[in-house]
Amino acid sequence: MAPHLADDLPPHLLMWQRVREYAVPPSMIETATARRAAGDWAGACAAARIDTDLDLRAVRHRHGTELTARLRADLRRLAPDLLRWHMPRIAPDGLLRPGLTLRLARYGGPGDAPPAQLVVRTPPARAAAGQRMSLTLWEGPGDGTSGHHPHPHPDRRFRLDLHRHLWDSARSGELARRCGPPGQDSPWATATWAAEAELLLRAESRPRGAFTVRLGARTRAVLELVAPDDSHAPALRPLPYDLPPQEVAALPVLPEAAARLLPDLELLRSGLAGLERLHPLVAEALTPLVPLGRDPAPAGLASSPHDPHRVECRGETHRIALRDGVLTAIDHHPAELRREELLVALGGPALPCLRAIDAVHRDPEALPAVRERLGHGDVTGALAVVEGLLGPAAVLRDGPLREELESAAARRVDHGLFRAGLLAVHPAARRAPGAGPAAADHRPRLDDHDEPAGRGE
Repeated sequence: MAPHLADDLPPHLLMWQRVREYAVPPSMIETATARRAAGDWAGACAAARIDTDLDLRAVRHRHGTELTARLRADLRRLAPDLLRWHMPRIAPDGLLRPGLTLRLARYGGPGDAPPAQLVVRTPPARAAAGQRMSLTLWEGPGDGTSGHHPHPHPDRRFRLDLHRHLWDSARSGELARRCGPPGQDSPWATATWAAEAELLLRAESRPRGAFTVRLGARTRAVLELVAPDDSHAPALRPLPYDLPPQEVAALPVLPEAAARLLPDLELLRSGLAGLERLHPLVAEALTPLVPLGRDPAPAGLASSPHDPHRVECRGETHRIALRDGVLTAIDHHPAELRREELLVALGGPALPCLRAIDAVHRDPEALPAVRERLGHGDVTGALAVVEGLLGPAAVLRDGPLREELESAAARRVDHGLFRAGLLAVHPAARRAPGAGPAAADHRPRLDDHDEPAGRGE
């Protein structure tokens, strides 16, 4: 696709293109898939950077063998890399939506006891470095599994218990049927709303009735699912009467995964991605929806990290390449380079070759790609890019590249403190001089659920 066409594309599609390139790297998918195939669900979660806060023995003790067996079966079918692929994200960087508790499965409890729910949680924004998630069984308010999470209750808008094909490897083939029609121009999957609303209302023990669709931060559509009788296909219509705001807020909410088109489908349709760039389970499911003969999206020309750089130096073209694990000017004798480095240390001018090497150390062209990988928690991928540029034996010099790596390491400490329960109070909640007891006890929100969503603004 020509570069100038990028200006005509919706920003959220360009964001999703970057997310698909950096957020779930192929190495993660390969490792998680291999461990899942071997029956190691915990190892698969670890490969996908998902912490497992689950004790199956304790679950069996509290809930019995039947519920534990159902939970264990779901864990074995869980594809954690596929779950990460489909997790809600926020603009503009496409990071995981922070402070979210998202339901994956629901298990009925005895009598009037609240049902246990398999949930995945994302940390608050200030502890989101590394983009890790956690998997646990939520057993109702006060169950002790949420720690200091700002929103421990499962979110009604972001839920995947009605969309198991987005995380269950045994049902990923349902994606093509439920992701929306391929020829639709709007990001809203309105053609499937009626069928999805029927599933939603049935899960809420309501055969028909009203529900809402979130269209924006302050905009809700109130719709009604109707049909001539239960043997006919359901249909939608706007609710013919107004409801008080309190009643609207209490209505079932169409999950975000059902409200919008699948981003991968939009990327395929716009030519920003080909099937070979998608998660293998997603690509397999969407293959029937891709027209035959369509050329895959160009992957871009990425030069090999071992290709030599060309530099004009003293009237000649010199090469800079990796030698013995270090980026070096290979057309200069080592003794000459040592003399020139000493001259620079004493304040003299540097050779063009040495200036080029210094620029790669401090502010390389690949710095944006390193930042993207670090932002999505792919430290291994970021270091691989750095080693490909500078060599595994290089000593990193001061500059933007080193600052970026050091900052990423420092931010990950906050996530560790959050997991350990040592970031319970936001710094802004500390008692100000002269403030009363109420101010000291106030704890502000640790994240913002009204940030623009990645899957459509």
